[in-house]
Amino acid sequence: MELAPATESGSSRGRLGRPLGALAALGATWVATRTVLVLLITGVLKSPGGDVTADVWMIYHAWYGVLQTGTFPFDDVTWQYPPGAALVILLPGLLPWSYLVSFWVICGVADAAAAALLVRTGLRRGRALTGAWMWVAGVPLLGPMIYNRFDVIVTAVTLAGLLALIRRPAVGGLLLGLGGIVKVWPLLGLIGIPSGRRTRRSWTLAGATAVSIGFLLAAGMNGAFDFLAFQKDRGIEVESVGALPLHLARIAGGWDGRVTMNYGSPEMLGPWVGVISKVMMAGTVLGFLWLLLWRFTSKRRNAATMYDAALCALLIFVVTSRVISPQYLVWLVGVAAVCLTVRGTSQRPVALLILIACPLTLVEFPTMFTQVLASDPLAITVLALRNLLLVAAAVLSCVRLWRSTRGEAPLPPTVVLDRDPAALPAAGYPVRPGIAYEQDLLDGIDHPGAPAEQRR
Repeated sequence: MELAPATESGSSRGRLGRPLGALAALGATWVATRTVLVLLITGVLKSPGGDVTADVWMIYHAWYGVLQTGTFPFDDVTWQYPPGAALVILLPGLLPWSYLVSFWVICGVADAAAAALLVRTGLRRGRALTGAWMWVAGVPLLGPMIYNRFDVIVTAVTLAGLLALIRRPAVGGLLLGLGGIVKVWPLLGLIGIPSGRRTRRSWTLAGATAVSIGFLLAAGMNGAFDFLAFQKDRGIEVESVGALPLHLARIAGGWDGRVTMNYGSPEMLGPWVGVISKVMMAGTVLGFLWLLLWRFTSKRRNAATMYDAALCALLIFVVTSRVISPQYLVWLVGVAAVCLTVRGTSQRPVALLILIACPLTLVEFPTMFTQVLASDPLAITVLALRNLLLVAAAVLSCVRLWRSTRGEAPLPPTVVLDRDPAALPAAGYPVRPGIAYEQDLLDGIDHPGAPAEQRR
């Protein structure tokens, strides 16, 4: 029994030169849209809603100064991140330009690297360039804010980890663990990995990476985990799903709370906030209990399943959170783009809803953010449309993930052929197990219950 060889027709090398028109269009679109973003963040073009660079040159740069002294900014309640975020904040200091310009350069490199990875994946047999288009088009729809938050960097690392999971589960786990110690949410990408040796490798590497980096940072710097003490006192962030009832009550004159900066974000404090916080937390728990039920009862998988599950878990996490900052949308764009690299993904309509939510996010922040803080009816209408789109995307994602994995005959954890090795094409090269596993999953998308030989 031998692993299937990689023939020339199935090799990514043989396909790299074919979709030249699509590649040229992707490249031109990326350059054009990112040029506009650069002109906006540098002030050459007027940015809607005013300057959005303050988080970098004022907040991040101040944290950079504290971190250089060997301590976390634990007495600054705006520091709300796991210890790995310190690595990202310190990174611009390694470049020769000002902190602000260096940060922009790193974000641009991360953006370009994510696009390149999606293109490279999309050129493989059984894959599609739709994911690359999702990223290239979706990121600029969020406006210049996206290069003034470090979320695009974390998303690029997570995207690389997800794309590596099938062929190199250890590398994928390591990258997701690295993302997890910076922002936590990348660890959700592990929820859909099929059981077996590959799962153990990826989960072990993810856990070991997150724990070891966290331990080293905690041992070498003071206050690594002090931010956890602030979480219990947080209110409801003004852009979250849970804030909508408070906004509507405020418009109707039935809520006498206040909106103020609280732990690094504008939050609503006052009556009903405690109840809504508990409801949101209960929603998170129920959502992830449903994901566990799905994981233990799913009967069939294809190459898109683990990606679809990652997007579903992330949507549940976002819509049930007490905070939805505008940069969270880039997380969704990135994971949706990974799903769309596989033609058989169940999440296409979900990705479309996310894409529609991006320009609405740009309208509510920064364009109408002052009005959002004041609960202006028009601004709250825009915010409600955006949030309802995200809720609809989460529900639709759950439904389509569940339906896509119902059925019989789960695929085997590895793929072998019982043909005589001498009958295999002489020009083939030996295939790594990960590649054979991926290709079998891709071959089984249209006929998930059929034997392997009928799917080839």
